Parts: sequence; structure tokens; C-alpha cells
Amino acid sequence: MDANSVLEMITSTSFGIWFLIGAALVFFMQCGFAMVETGFTRAKSAGNIIMKNLMDFCIGSIVFMLLGFGLMMSQDYFAGIIGIPNFGMFQNYESFDYSGFVFQLVFCATAATIVSGAMAERTKFSAYCVYSALISAVVYPIEAGWVWNKGGWLYQLQFVDFAGSAVIHTVGGTAALVGAIILGPRIGKYSKTKSGKIKSNAIPGHSLTLGALGVFILWFGWYGFNGAAATTIESLGSIFLTTTLATGASTVACMIFTWIKDGKPDVGMCLNASLAGLVAITAPCASVDALGAVIIGLVAGILVDVVVELLDKKCHIDDPVGAVGVHMANGIWGTLAVGLFATGKGEGAFVDGSALPGLFYGGGLKLLGIQALGIVTIVAYVLVAMTIVFQIIKHTIGLRASAEDEILGMDLAEHGLSSAYADFMATTPAYNGEVSEQVDLTGIKPVELTLGSKAEGKYTQVSIVCPEDKFGILRDTMEAIGVTGMTVTQVMGCGVEKGHLGRYKGVPTSMNLYPKVKVDIVVSTVDPGLVVAAAKKAIGTEHRGSGKIFVTDVEDVMRVRTGETGYDALND
Repeated sequence: MDANSVLEMITSTSFGIWFLIGAALVFFMQCGFAMVETGFTRAKSAGNIIMKNLMDFCIGSIVFMLLGFGLMMSQDYFAGIIGIPNFGMFQNYESFDYSGFVFQLVFCATAATIVSGAMAERTKFSAYCVYSALISAVVYPIEAGWVWNKGGWLYQLQFVDFAGSAVIHTVGGTAALVGAIILGPRIGKYSKTKSGKIKSNAIPGHSLTLGALGVFILWFGWYGFNGAAATTIESLGSIFLTTTLATGASTVACMIFTWIKDGKPDVGMCLNASLAGLVAITAPCASVDALGAVIIGLVAGILVDVVVELLDKKCHIDDPVGAVGVHMANGIWGTLAVGLFATGKGEGAFVDGSALPGLFYGGGLKLLGIQALGIVTIVAYVLVAMTIVFQIIKHTIGLRASAEDEILGMDLAEHGLSSAYADFMATTPAYNGEVSEQVDLTGIKPVELTLGSKAEGKYTQVSIVCPEDKFGILRDTMEAIGVTGMTVTQVMGCGVEKGHLGRYKGVPTSMNLYPKVKVDIVVSTVDPGLVVAAAKKAIGTEHRGSGKIFVTDVEDVMRVRTGETGYDALND
């Protein structure tokens, strides 16, 4: 055996090993997605989110083995549209393409998990399991075969998607958009002002640190995501370079853009921008040079902010983690960017091994037209397919959790888990938006109280403990009866029923503490009985857990700034 043969054998073996290492890196990205989604949402659904990210891979593995892989990669490919499963894994396991199956499986799982973030905090777990299985078994494999199976019609047209901007991210982002629209927003996310306009209320995630950890894990895994299919050292190095430059450029662009627009750089949006740059460079990573990668990243960093705010503030579509802006918008941009910036010298998944140059590199409109045709077709297919899937689920087993379950949190409602942070108090921000309906106080009569008689030198404190989603209407009701100040704290607690008792690893919990809002109001001129009556009307429901109202006498009060006491300290 000559030296060239030995070198060729070593190179082939090395890249075969790297191929599987890349697949393992892509699998590790499941951890990144779980951390991003958990960090960008509220603590009361953290366990549910972890469970969903675990199960979409586990369920996806089974259904992809049984059906999805055959629909996608079968050698018997019908009319360039769909594969005919031959179940080669079961009929001839010894000669089966093990590496190819694992590689395609981890990418399939990525497409399924993207949807979870946009539908977080209000989706029934059973519904999630069903639609995740259908994405992995049918929806994703069909369109992925168009691009990556040599018999696929887009492959035959020389459509370029080296690592999945269209096949994975646009598909996941489009499915997320459909799901978020059909599901509707979280309770308290949108409300009407007195003028009738719809206002978007911020619901911050409970851990920006977890979100950042997830982004760094995803960035690390993305080197395998984009680079695993490389077949030469030169190509692999170029892919690593373009991936890094695009991501860095997108993050810097978003930082500057939000700094100028909002007066301060937005941390959460910059984390999303890093992911947007990664998504955008995924399709062209092997086709573009350094300049093209930087331009692609710069556009991605601004595009993600524009789309996230457009969906939230104008379209009123609730996407807690920004999945649509990151994956759909930048998946489309990255796919089209191939037609603009491809040099014609990189690796390409083409029938004859050739690589077409993009518009800015002398190739004219041919490649851009192919890319546009492909992405429009894929988006249209997913819109139709996922609309059917979600509507069937909605009208059979149900897609959305009940309002009560959503307020309690998916952890307790769906899994009997009191808290994903057993040794820590969950700090869930209170809803602070305008209310959609004003409480009718016509004819309301003060409650007779044994305290709060306004005796000489006495003032009255009314302490109201209520669910967080009732704070907005309570605040506005207090303002309507003349209350001019209040102190709001976030507390944990339960009544004599000890909450809805859950289980942790099969063991019943002795007491379940819910996140509540405690509003303390000290009054001197407003009748405390009126405060109690109005509060009861504002927060009262027929369900347990509506809250408590405590009334106590206050001996005196001082305003620290001026030293005023008594009545003067409570009034301006």
C-alpha cells in the first residue's frame, strides 16, 4: 500500500469519526435548548420544559426509527417527493447505515424542540407529545428528503442548505409560529388600555443566567451542527471560521442596534442574536467567505430584534423565547443568503459535485431563484401541515392547558411537581399591565370591620394576598377608590388545604407553596371597609386559592424623607 493510499484511508477514517462526534455535539444541543427555554420562561414551568426537551428526543428516536428515516432517506424515492420506507434497520441490520441514521436523528430532534419555546407555559403535555411525534415522524422527514435525499426534487435543482437553515430552523420556526397563533398568548401577556389599545406586557424569564448558559452550549454544539458533514480539513476550518464570524457579527450588530434604539444594550436580545447568527449561517456555512459571513451575521442581528418586536407589539403573538424571530426569520434569511453570497468554490450538495456562485459573486439570479423557490415551498408546506396537526389536537385531546393550570404552573398541573427549585423561593414577576375590564364599583358598600374604626391616633393597614395574575385589576381598582399608595411584595404560601399536593420522584409532598402577590395598603382617609369590599370584588373567584385579606390597626407612621408622621405621612 503506497503513502497516498494510507493517507486516504486515514483521512476517510478520521472524518468518519468526526462525523459521529459532530452528531454527539448536535445531541448535546438539546441541553442548550432546554436551558435557553427554561431561563427565558417562569420558574413555575421549569420542570415541564425540561421534561418536554427530554421527551421530544426520546419520542422522536422511536418514531424516526419506525417511519421518519424511511420517508426521508429511502433509496426508493417516489417522484422526488417522498421516500418509501423499506425498514432496512430491521431486515438487514448488519449492512445498515448506522452513522447516517444517528446523524439524521439528532437533526430531526432539533427541529422538533424549536417549537416548544414558542408554546411554553400553556401547552398540555399530552398535546406536546403528540405533535412532537408527528413532526419527527412525518412533517420534518418529508421536506428534509426533498433537500438531502439524492432523489429529492430540491436536491435535483441544486438547492443549497448545507446544515439546515431551511430544513431544520425554518421548519421549526414556522411550526412554532403556527402553534403560538392557534394556542394564543399566556394569561396577562396582552391587555387593553383605557383607550382600547392592546398593550404588550413584559413577562421576564426567571433566569437570564440559565438562558446565557444555554446559548453558549448551543454555540459550542453548532460547530458540530455545521461542520459534521465536512469532508476535508480545509472545508472544516472554513466552516468553523464562517460560523464564528457570523455569530459574532450578529451579536455585535444587535448590541449596537438596541443601544441606539432603547438607550441601553439589551442582554436577552443579544443572546437571541447570537442564536440568530448561528441559524443564518447554517445553510451557507460551506459556501461563503469571511466577508459574506460577516454581512449575513450583521443582517441577522438586526432582523431578530425587528421580528421579535413586530410579532409581540404589532401582531400580538406570544413567543416567550423568540423562537420565530431566531429560527424562522433567520432560517429564511440564511437560505436566501446562499443565493447572494455563495462563492461557487465551497462544498455543495449537488448531483454533479458543482457549486453555483451567488448573485454578488457573478452567478446572476439562478441560485437565488432556486433558493427562493425552495424556501417558499418549505414554508408553505409546514404552514399547511402544522395547521392541520394543531387543529386536530385542539379539537380532540385539547392543545391548551386550563387557565387554572396555567396560573399554578405547568410543573404542578402536569407533573405534580411542587417546584423545580425545591430549596429556593420562586420569584415570579407580578403581572403589571393595564386591565382589559374595569371593575364595576357602582353601589358597592364598605364591609363592616371590627378594626379600622379610625380611632384617635390609629390608622388601618389592609393586606391583600392574591394570585399574581390578579394584581393588575387589583391595582387599578384601588386607584379608582382613592388609594394613593401601596407596597407590593412577592410571597409564597398556601391555605389550610396545603395547596394541591404534588409528588416528587413518587413521594408525596407535605405542603405546596404557591407564588402570590402581597399588597399592603395603609389608609387614613379612605374607608378601610371600602378597601376590603373593592378588593374582594376585584380578586374574588369561586375557586380555592383566590386569596386572603387581613386588616390590622397601625399605631403611627412616619415619612422618612420629611419626618412627617400620622396623617401627613400618608397624604401628599
